[in-house]
Order: sequence, then structure tokens, then C-alpha cells
Amino acid sequence: MRHGRFVRAFRQSLIAACVRHGFRVVHYCLQHDHCHVLIEATDPKTLACGMKSLGARLARAVNRVFAHTGPVLDGRYHHRVLGTPREVRHALAYVLLNARRHWVKAHGEAPPVVLDRASSAVWFEGWRGRSHDPPSRPREVASPRTWLLETGWRRHGLIDPADVPGFNYAEYA
Repeated sequence: MRHGRFVRAFRQSLIAACVRHGFRVVHYCLQHDHCHVLIEATDPKTLACGMKSLGARLARAVNRVFAHTGPVLDGRYHHRVLGTPREVRHALAYVLLNARRHWVKAHGEAPPVVLDRASSAVWFEGWRGRSHDPPSRPREVASPRTWLLETGWRRHGLIDPADVPGFNYAEYA
């Protein structure tokens, strides 16, 4: 799913769906066979409906771009409600820097410091040492509205784009 054509198709699909009746896609990253999303939802039913819609959009994009037919998703998602600024900061770093984590696992070393093109990293305004220069294309993710995702997480510091979240180099040495 990290293929350039698919990333573009997924972005186009998200533009129309990132804000829907109490459901907001705030950040995402696409990996080879899964994706991570940070969502704001007003209640569990809204979350379930929004995720169903997001899953359908993802599946249609896969089928269209890769000329695939049949089911794409296994019909489930894992969710975790985040309740503290520290949890949200860790989740932001994990989602936005997840490609770096996968790179280190595969290659044993950190990749060059660039924002992941298969994520919403370019829209994130909390990078340490980087000025925010959003692209000129339409925004495919919603701006956060909750205190935790908008400002609360900043209590624990801006996120370094060179970090590799949750990775223990000692395990791979």
C-alpha cells in the first residue's frame, strides 16, 4: 500500500471522508499490508460507522489501483482510546514515524530523516526543528479539535522526525 499510485488514490479518497458527522481522520500512515490512523470520534457508534466507511474507501482504492477483485480487509480494526497527553504524544510519534520503525527492523539502521510520503506527516505541526510548510494540495486529514490532539500532547515535547518510536536497538544489535 506504500506504492505512489495507491498513496495518491488513498489521499483523494480521504479528502471527501476525513470529516463526517462526529468522525475525523486526523493522521494516518500506510504500511505494506496495514495502516495506522488517529481518529477523533464523538461516540463508539460514530467510530464504528466511520471506520466502516474508511475501510470501504481503502478497499475500493486497493481494487482500483491494483486491479484487484474481492475482499481486501478482514473486517476488523483494533482501537484504543487515548486519555492522557503522554499517550497521545506516543501515538502521534508511532503513527507518523512508523515507516522509520519498519525500516530499522528490516535494515538494522535508521533511514535518512525525511517525512514519510505515505503518511499525513506533512500536515503535522508539531515537528521539532522543522518549520511547518504545508503542501499546496488539498488537505486529506482533518485538523484536530480535541484538546489532547491539538495542544495537550505538547506538554511532553515536540516530536523529532529522526526518532524511531518504540524501537529497541539492543534487540537487533
